[in-house]
Amino acid sequence: MPFISGKELLDKAWQNGYAVGAFSAHNAETIQAIVMAAEAEQAPVMIQVGQRAIQYMGLEPMKAMIDIFAKTATVPVCIHLDHSRQYEQTMQAIRLGFQSVMFDGSALPFADNAAITRKVVEASRALGVGSEGEIGKIGGTEDDITVAEEDAMITSVQEAIQFVDATDVDYLAVSIGTAHGIYKKTPKLAFGRLQEIAAAVRRPIVLHGGSDVPDDQIRQAVKLGVAKINVDTELRQSFTLGMLEVLNQDQEEYHLSVTLGRGREWTMRKVQEKIRVFGSAGKARDFV
Repeated sequence: MPFISGKELLDKAWQNGYAVGAFSAHNAETIQAIVMAAEAEQAPVMIQVGQRAIQYMGLEPMKAMIDIFAKTATVPVCIHLDHSRQYEQTMQAIRLGFQSVMFDGSALPFADNAAITRKVVEASRALGVGSEGEIGKIGGTEDDITVAEEDAMITSVQEAIQFVDATDVDYLAVSIGTAHGIYKKTPKLAFGRLQEIAAAVRRPIVLHGGSDVPDDQIRQAVKLGVAKINVDTELRQSFTLGMLEVLNQDQEEYHLSVTLGRGREWTMRKVQEKIRVFGSAGKARDFV
């Protein structure tokens, strides 16, 4: 199946009451794990390329690897640029053939965030690429970008409306109580605010910091309009634990196909688990 625009992917999920998992890839094995899990669950999927992976592997090599491992997939796959804080990098991703891009200007003044996001939307839309913007700050650390807990904020309905009016972004990331990373205490999502924002902006909502959020809260968020859920930390954790299962055994020879393969296996299982919680299992049929 050909790669699919992020807008088409998420509009369908939003209209049909489920969420697409946006899973971060870091190497060949995590790319394979995401694709294999999506195939096993017959689910549409987003494969995210984040800033840490770009720093380590490079934007173009990551895109090339995903192209290779996902080109024969029978389910819808969308390649997404995550948390870009540079307009030039976002344009590079579009030129490389990404089907979805996120410019994250949440650390900028509102006017600057809106102005740059609008430029991204215009370029993306001209080429059939989905666009994501963010309003409100999401706590925690991702890709070496840290937002302290005291600086994180719940997105207001008014600023969400103003941002969408100014940018017409295809899908909107908001802050409703999640954070990047593993939680020290159970999060409590602001469902009332989510419901108000979703009703006001009338487009798919993106939930960042989807790792380690209780399943019942995730399901409720999906019911209220979340159509894209980002998962990174739990995948990295699963990959590492899988490798450690092999490395902690007494071995005379260390075969990377075994250690990396076990990491891939554990990551695949975690992706499958998330797909089921998000309600996207079996939804590949929506795109036939």
